[in-house]
Amino acid sequence: MDVRRLTQDDLDDCTLLAKDRGWLPERHKWGLLFEVGEVYGIDAPDGDGLAATNVLTRYGDDHAVISMVLTAARFERRGLGGRLMEHALEQAGGRTVSLYATEMGRPLYERLGFRVAGRAAKHTGVFRGEPSGRTRPATQADLDGILRLDAELFGTDRSALLRRMSGFGEQVLVAEGGFGHCWRNDDNTVIGPVVARDEETARALIGDLALHAGGEVRMDFDLSRQALIAWAGEHGIGSPWQVSMMVRGGELPGDRSCQYLPFMQALG
Repeated sequence: MDVRRLTQDDLDDCTLLAKDRGWLPERHKWGLLFEVGEVYGIDAPDGDGLAATNVLTRYGDDHAVISMVLTAARFERRGLGGRLMEHALEQAGGRTVSLYATEMGRPLYERLGFRVAGRAAKHTGVFRGEPSGRTRPATQADLDGILRLDAELFGTDRSALLRRMSGFGEQVLVAEGGFGHCWRNDDNTVIGPVVARDEETARALIGDLALHAGGEVRMDFDLSRQALIAWAGEHGIGSPWQVSMMVRGGELPGDRSCQYLPFMQALG
């Protein structure tokens, strides 16, 4: 059960492990996680790829996110997931750590001291509507303002991640008091992050990003946002799939009321 830090050379094995668990390979997503996070793994004892993985992404000195907690089906119930979680928590130091948990994974996280802080759901569909007229494409000159607003409302430093939006994603939009981004995954376009001072601005950003993307989009809404979820449903977005937001060692940072969509569940 030796844990090692994985590198980009392990990317193919990460995608194969994801497919083994019935996930999409998400190569583009894994590539970003290798850039901004620390990917850990345990090699398969039979020499065939990876037995288990997870990813730790640090934000500043006070917060971190754990994701991509995967164990190959043939190595289930051998403690590999717990061993990797313990390693990631050690690396996180004294930071508050958060993650999104399925019902299958939740008992492990609870044993490690995580508690449920909320519920979220993936919503998908083809967005129907008209442009808001309130947003515009971001330019390099907007980056400092985006980073200042995010530091205030997200509550910790994720500037290293946000600086990659223009290269990783499909589009970055800005509006008075907010910004949003969308990126292409294997089977849809993910809308996020969306950070705004009010819901009207968030709706403008979400709608314009979804219209730009065309086709099926994904939005990961906090289930407490019933009005926003209803609005999205009126515009063609539904089919929710629920997970638990969990936290260990403190409270989630920032002003949660202004964090409308995450970058992706793997990045909090």
